[in-house]
Amino acid sequence: MAKAVSTDSLAISKKEDYKGKKFRIAFIGCGGIAQTHAGALANMPDVEIVAGVDIQQYRLDNWQEKWGKQPVFTDWKKMLKEVKPDAVSVCTPNGIHSQPAIDALNAGAHVIVEKPMAMYPSECEKMIAAAKKNNKKLTIGFQYRYHPTTQMLKRAADEGQFGDLMFCRCQALRRRGIPNWGVFGQKKLQGGGPMIDIGVHCIEMAHYVMGRPKPVAAVGNTWTFHGNKPSNVVSQWPNWDHKTYTVEDMAIGHIRFDNGAILHIEASFVAHIPNDIWNFQLMGTKGGCNWDPAEIYRDVAGTMVNSKAGYMPDGDWKLLFGTKLRNFIDACTKGTPQEAPGEDGLTIQKILDGVYRSADAGGKEVSIK
Repeated sequence: MAKAVSTDSLAISKKEDYKGKKFRIAFIGCGGIAQTHAGALANMPDVEIVAGVDIQQYRLDNWQEKWGKQPVFTDWKKMLKEVKPDAVSVCTPNGIHSQPAIDALNAGAHVIVEKPMAMYPSECEKMIAAAKKNNKKLTIGFQYRYHPTTQMLKRAADEGQFGDLMFCRCQALRRRGIPNWGVFGQKKLQGGGPMIDIGVHCIEMAHYVMGRPKPVAAVGNTWTFHGNKPSNVVSQWPNWDHKTYTVEDMAIGHIRFDNGAILHIEASFVAHIPNDIWNFQLMGTKGGCNWDPAEIYRDVAGTMVNSKAGYMPDGDWKLLFGTKLRNFIDACTKGTPQEAPGEDGLTIQKILDGVYRSADAGGKEVSIK
């Protein structure tokens, strides 16, 4: 199996000099995810948060209280013009990812945008085009590809330990986990439910380990049976807004790639299973693996062997935000490779879009161009 390498086609043609200067980052969207980003950046002495943008004044007040009295705005275009940041972190709802990112790139700022990249592949393509036109970095917030387990399995795949990968099963399943904050239940702002919100994580890290094969077709189905009704079961996140809930509770997808491999994805906010599952499994001609628990399966010396790591670094999700932001900043300031460039975000968006298009077509297979 050929070694998969990071595709960094958005590299800066002329290295920018940030030596002795702090890298100035502004935020578009100052909600919960932005707070996580800012908390990670607070530990980086070479970075300065210079502005915040949000349509809610209470979020802007909270932003200044926590991160200093930098300028705050309700209009990102005004912020880009007045502040002129080196980079922008887009932490808005999915439906408001593409335009702020495009405007920031056109204003001369690098961009990191939270997952998923956008609502539709066409939006992703416009974002990539803007990055290339302006010679700026565009990174997608896929933090789980930086997880120590993902990195271990990626190295194993690159070494050929799995041979030719044939099948991947991804599971992002919550027993009862409908978000009761934000706009996660509103399709017009999010694009979908668990598939685009949490399924995207398992898909992106599995696809990364698989070597980023090209998707060519998808089959999918979605069901809504619980979220559009009042909360009536004790759970960790009760009392979601069922009146505005227009997304699926469960989605199942089946993706075919140009190398013959298959990826199966199960994503749900409401799954009647014993425990939440966050996992992917790979099966190849020479070996296989499991993400949780982290194991590699091979035939060694005529014996079927299950291998576990003797030591694995901490994979806390908040630490992963720091790792992905560090990768983005180093790519912008030092020209190092991006682990999650815009092209990867486009590919994952095509997979998500294919599952939803198939579901809308009654479960018929749809092509992915």
